[in-house]
Formats: sequence, structure tokens, C-alpha cells
Amino acid sequence: MAWRFFSFLSKTLNPNRNPSSSTAPFSTSFLVTKTPKKFKKKRKPKPSPRTTPVQTEPNRIPQFERILHRDALLRFVTRSKQFLSAQPEHVLRLDDAGKLHRELGFPRGRKVSRFLLRHPLLFQTYRHSDGKTWLGFTDLMEDLLAEERSLMDQLELDRVEKVRKLLMMSARNRIPLSKIHHCRTLFGIPDDFRDRVSKYPNFFNIVVENDGRRVLELVNWDPLLAVSALEKEFVVDEDSAKRKFRFPVKYGKDLDLELDDSRKLNLLNALPLVSPYSDGCKIDVWTLEAEKYRVGVIHEFLSLTLEKRASIHHLVVFKEEFSLTKHTYQMLRKQPRAFYLAGTEMNWGVFLKDSYDGNGVLIEKDPQVVFNEKLYKYAQVDQMEPGCDDGVEEPHLS
Repeated sequence: MAWRFFSFLSKTLNPNRNPSSSTAPFSTSFLVTKTPKKFKKKRKPKPSPRTTPVQTEPNRIPQFERILHRDALLRFVTRSKQFLSAQPEHVLRLDDAGKLHRELGFPRGRKVSRFLLRHPLLFQTYRHSDGKTWLGFTDLMEDLLAEERSLMDQLELDRVEKVRKLLMMSARNRIPLSKIHHCRTLFGIPDDFRDRVSKYPNFFNIVVENDGRRVLELVNWDPLLAVSALEKEFVVDEDSAKRKFRFPVKYGKDLDLELDDSRKLNLLNALPLVSPYSDGCKIDVWTLEAEKYRVGVIHEFLSLTLEKRASIHHLVVFKEEFSLTKHTYQMLRKQPRAFYLAGTEMNWGVFLKDSYDGNGVLIEKDPQVVFNEKLYKYAQVDQMEPGCDDGVEEPHLS
């Protein structure tokens, strides 16, 4: 009876005591119960569209990938050239330039002076009488800009024709001027094209909408311009044009077609192509005819560009005008004979493969492309090399 009394008394005085603790001679809280990090299996990071390349290793074309790499290296030169050219006297305070990382094309948080030192033939800094450091163009760069302005004047009629064809391809034959200005370097359109439009009242008309947006409209339809590059190629080389695109026919396995029969069936489905100058708004979005139309539109769009290529950002700008869908990436991947997609799944560019030779060089170069290549040469050297063409040696991109 005594031991029952003492047991009852201990429970009353300490009701929260763990009954099992009486059996444990010591605490085990100090023992390691988790697996140390060095013994844990490292999990592979999930693939991200930001870093996942579009092409797998066997299908990669290094020449096209290097072109996108070159664009990234020279982004500071191209954007700073555009921004400074629009400034009074082509100068900018260095303190203000450090805040304009997006406009000048350098990463956020980096010093702009580091990028200026990489291109001493094009950019320079100097101390003004106000005690502040300013940046501007060198005399060589000013001469290059003057040469480019003269080139723009010579090519004005060609650029006007490009804009007319873009308007004829677009829905209701109208495009906001801001979109054309945003993609002006893609087509070689001058910066002041919005001011030059008034010189061509027979071609263009500017309409100001209720929200203040200025829209460029086509005045007259020209049937001579409504001929796509694919249609011209079809006349010259019909077999090549037929092999360029594939729109496979879905059929059951019961047919048991041989390879040649399957190709002939797909060829019947691929032709005829839909002209990019037809009204895409009247075509049902999810039909085969609509897919042919969108493929033709992108092909014609790329054929109008200077380098026969464009990025995803350029295509997104005109998605409303060209009736493009969110499946444009998958649509282009199904046409590897005509298009090559380079870069990553989130930031890719599309090339017209037939416009380049085996070394990744444009077969037909616009005069603006020749000028840009000369500018890129100056941008990649530290000093003038005597005895070389244009005073500069051909650099190698690493």
C-alpha cells in the first residue's frame, strides 16, 4: 500500500512527467539524427528556359550561335550609339550615364567606365569646365555617324518600300509608328523616319487615335509589291521551294505507307502555301491554312530584315498585326529546313537558313550591314593598325 501512495503522490506533484522517462537512464538529444550535408545526394537543378539552349548538340550550328554571342558582346556599342546620337551635342554626363544601364546596354550595377575603356576608338571621356566628367564620341565615331547618315539618305526609297510591304502584310494595313521605331535597326530604317513620312503622302497616312497613339496607315495597295520572297523563289526553283516546308498529314497506321508515299502525301498537304499578303484575320486560327499563313508571314518578315534574322522580342512586337499566336516557337521548330532557332528557349533568335552560306556569312549584304561590320571592327580593337584595310585589323571574337 505504501508504494501505491508514493506513486500517487509523485503523479500529483509532477503531472507532466513523461512516464517513459523513468526507463531512460540518460537523454539522447545530443546525438546526430540528421544526415550531414556532405553525405546528402546533390539534386540536379531543374532546367530553366532562361539557360536551356534551343538546339541539342547534334543539331547546333555554331556559326549562328556565334552571331548571337557577338550581339551580346557589342550590345553596349549599339545601344550607346543610338542613345548618344539622340542627345544634344552627342554628349552625356558620366554620373547620369551610370543610371542608364538599360538605355546604354550594360548590366545593372556595373560601372559604365569599364565598358567605355573597351572601345577607345569610339567613345571618350573628358572633364568639362563645370568640373564634371562627360562622355561622348571620338572624332572617328563622329565621322562614322556622318557616313551612316549619308548612307541612310541614299537608301531612303528602299526603306520606304520595306515599310509599305510591312503595312501590306499587317492587319487592316496599319502599324503604330512606335512599333516601327522600336524595330528600326532591324530593317535599317533611319531614326527620323517619323519625320520623313510626310514626304510620301501617296504611300502613307498618319492617324492619331483617341489615346494619342500615332498609327501609320497604307494609302494605296500596290499589287507589284504583294509578291513574297517565297513566290519569287518558287518561280526560279520550284523543287527547292517544295522541300523547304513540311506540314505532315496525320493518318492511321492501317495505311502502312512507305517512306516515299508518305513524303508525297505530305507534299500535297504543304502546297499551295498561303500568301503573307492575304488577310489573315479572315482565316480560322487553328486550321492548317492559318499555320501556313503564319509561317509565310514570318518568312517574309525575315526576308525584309537586314540580316535575314530576328529575335523573339521583334516578333512579339508585331504579333497583333501578323495574327501570331503563343505557339509561334513550336511552329517554327517544326520547320527546320527553312528556319534555324538559336539561343535559349526564353531568349531565342530565328534565322533564314538559305540566306547564309556554310560559314554563317550572309550571301547578299545590304550596304547598312557592310557599314555595321566596319563599325564592329573598330569596336573590338584598342588602336588603329597601320597598313590594314580601313585602318583596322580583322579581329577575332573569343
